[in-house]
Amino acid sequence: MTDIDTLTVLFEALGADDASGWAESEAEEDIPQLARFRFLRMAWQDIDAWSSAAPAWVEAYREGGPASAAVERALRLGLTPGELGEIAREVARETAFGLLCGLTDPGDGDLPPETVARLPGWRLAELSPEGEPTGRILGALHEDLDEVEPQGPSGGAR
Repeated sequence: MTDIDTLTVLFEALGADDASGWAESEAEEDIPQLARFRFLRMAWQDIDAWSSAAPAWVEAYREGGPASAAVERALRLGLTPGELGEIAREVARETAFGLLCGLTDPGDGDLPPETVARLPGWRLAELSPEGEPTGRILGALHEDLDEVEPQGPSGGAR
């Protein structure tokens, strides 16, 4: 099996729609696409949970917490748990996108340049299956967030 074949099998196991395209990109361009896809897949699992688990979290929020009054009002106005889930999913997607952008560029535009120049930065790096650093960085993840979005119904209850 070639590296591309092995990578393709792994991308398929993770549910990639274009497994061979991701695999070829990693093998030919030395981009840690498998690590990127796995990270973004994890983000989408959390994002989608806001929709697919809406009945459970809506009920939990009705029972208490900072948003309980807002959730109760929305339900009284006729929104369903599924509709609230779709709203929450979109807010989660936008939040994830913003955090991924911040990994690439912290966007400290509200601070003086001389302060920004003294601040630490960060990066998300790939590790081998054994937990050793590979030296490859997962940069610009926001660029692929929408590409990794699961296709089809999000599973929200209407």
